[in-house]
Amino acid sequence: MNRLTAIIRNQSSETWIPDIYAEKVRAGRTRSHHLDVPERENRAEIMFTLLGIELKVGNKRFACPDLATARYLQVFARLGCRDVAVPYDITQISPVADDLETAWQRMLLVIANECAGRPAQTLGKTRAALIRQIRTGIAEIGAGEMMPEFKNSTKQRS
Repeated sequence: MNRLTAIIRNQSSETWIPDIYAEKVRAGRTRSHHLDVPERENRAEIMFTLLGIELKVGNKRFACPDLATARYLQVFARLGCRDVAVPYDITQISPVADDLETAWQRMLLVIANECAGRPAQTLGKTRAALIRQIRTGIAEIGAGEMMPEFKNSTKQRS
């Protein structure tokens, strides 16, 4: 099965979620966000309530300021990532969420293609192993500081 996960990882090289996270999220100014979710694959759904947009994972709900942030956090909640970085610039969240969702769906398609004709148990184990690899990769990159650093000097003249 290690050979199978390596094949899938190589096919997903340009859309590997930890690479997207490192290049497009952690490269810029971010703030950390904690999700109280189990470290396993989760079912995460976005809910539109009278109080706003919420991300529901299991029995827990997380308030989100907007749909883009909810879509962004949904990918990490599915993966079981507890601490992630969120771009501080809100205009960057939606494009990164698009990239992450595309990478997630592409990975699922590659897994389905590579495991076609194999037992369902192989499909489940391969999927779980890849999700664990992604979660470990994101944890290694880290979530960064709770709040980004700002320049304290606002003086325009020296």
